[in-house]
Amino acid sequence: MKTVIAGALGECVHVAGVMNFLRLAEAAGWRTVFLGPATPIAAFLEAARREHADLVGVSYRLTPETGERLLADFAEEADELRSAGVDFVFGGTPPVAERARALGFFARVFDGAEPPDAVLAYLKGQAMAQTGAADFPQTMVERIRWKAPYPILRHHFGLPTLEATVAGIAQIAEAHALDLISLGIDQDAQENFFHPERQDPRRTGAGGVPVRSADDYRALYAASRRGNYPLLRTYSGTDDFIRLAELYVETIHNAWCAIPLYWFNLMDGRGPWGLEESIREHQRVMAWYGARDIPVELNEPHHWGMRDAPDVVCVVAAYLSAYNAKAFGVRDYIAQLMFNSPPGLSDAMDLAKMGACLDIIAPLSDSPSPPRREGQGVRFRIWRQTRTGLLSYPLDPEAARAHLAASVYVQMALKPHIVHIVGHTEAHHAATAADVITAATIARRAIENALHGQPDMLADPAVHSRKAELLREANAMLDAIRALAAPGVPDPLTDPPTLARAVTTGILDAPHLRNNRYARGAIVTRIDRRGACVTVEPESK
Repeated sequence: MKTVIAGALGECVHVAGVMNFLRLAEAAGWRTVFLGPATPIAAFLEAARREHADLVGVSYRLTPETGERLLADFAEEADELRSAGVDFVFGGTPPVAERARALGFFARVFDGAEPPDAVLAYLKGQAMAQTGAADFPQTMVERIRWKAPYPILRHHFGLPTLEATVAGIAQIAEAHALDLISLGIDQDAQENFFHPERQDPRRTGAGGVPVRSADDYRALYAASRRGNYPLLRTYSGTDDFIRLAELYVETIHNAWCAIPLYWFNLMDGRGPWGLEESIREHQRVMAWYGARDIPVELNEPHHWGMRDAPDVVCVVAAYLSAYNAKAFGVRDYIAQLMFNSPPGLSDAMDLAKMGACLDIIAPLSDSPSPPRREGQGVRFRIWRQTRTGLLSYPLDPEAARAHLAASVYVQMALKPHIVHIVGHTEAHHAATAADVITAATIARRAIENALHGQPDMLADPAVHSRKAELLREANAMLDAIRALAAPGVPDPLTDPPTLARAVTTGILDAPHLRNNRYARGAIVTRIDRRGACVTVEPESK
């Protein structure tokens, strides 16, 4: 185990930054020695020799001119240790850090603007030299492990023109704001990319960036090759699924597939396929990505929640999603957990619903959390991704920022591997690059606060009680779906006719599906006094 010593130099007594640095060092596996405030140069060097330090952290947060003279003296007296292989880093206010950089003595200078995960990466031996993609892991699993204990950050981004989107991706990457940029593609590209004759010029840019060629995708990817080299991914589209999958992997190195089980078809007006046919096509896409060892996310449960379905339907949808992903060969499965859907849920009932989603799919996993190392025969791993509800943001910009921070803080109770940031501008406009960077800064701070010692919100008895209730109801509903299968069907929960019948018979239903050609839309739901979304009797409520 390597040793790092750190303290505040000279007459400086401010050690909060030093303590944070040593806490991160412990998380990275270092043995740490705290020298305390107002440490003389001689005491620093004596401790470095006594402790056989590999790294010495020096802090000074007072007057820049005084600090410059003190650091110059320190550098002169510590040069022998540096020549012997000891590394020295500095941390202080930006004006003092600027003087420290000018000395050319310190291996790394931190001025407080760096996110904690960047400091942690340095302590793990990843220099973050920003010379190429090799400095930043370029697969989802590697990035998660590299970033731990911090979750990787994702945000949706796509503006109405290709040029603006390319420029925005470059800006986001240079800011080190995200680990993954989720490309928002306009609806024509999702459905009609290979059918220009079906495209409508009046819809260009509706819902995202209008990509119309493979070179457009390559341009978006090229824009990300800077800064912290964020991964890219996009949705699976609503037609020509396999052709699009091949295109995405070839052009943007799609970090993972995102596809629903029941949606993006004629049922929600976002694609040309019928319900049963789209289920079959979506299963084929899962199998295609699974065969190539590319992670898959089923963005399924929240589509029910956004349509005011009862919580139990979302839990059942979570199980069906993970179950089908595993059945069709997916190895790394991303369980998406959208909070605040419907928006009226209380935090306690939201956590209970998400806890039930995770508990019901946990038996499908062949590995504990954290996952085992590669090569140990792990077949199906579950990665937790949380996000704020799309429909939950207030219009007032300051209230929206507060909602983003509060929501991310609550999400951290689930210890997510991925935090999908939904920008605070969602209720007003599609996020610009500046909006994305601001939202990432807000979310990052909420995450830092939680990692410093968040109370266990899942231990709340009300959360436990509701979660147990949801699991009982969900298992009863799954049994009802199995009972819909025709004689001889080997696995009802992967059988497209059975899965479609779960919707057409009204077992899976939501109020927003009224007058839908496939669904019943007969169910009525309310937020009860606990803050849970439950089914109520239509007449009496």
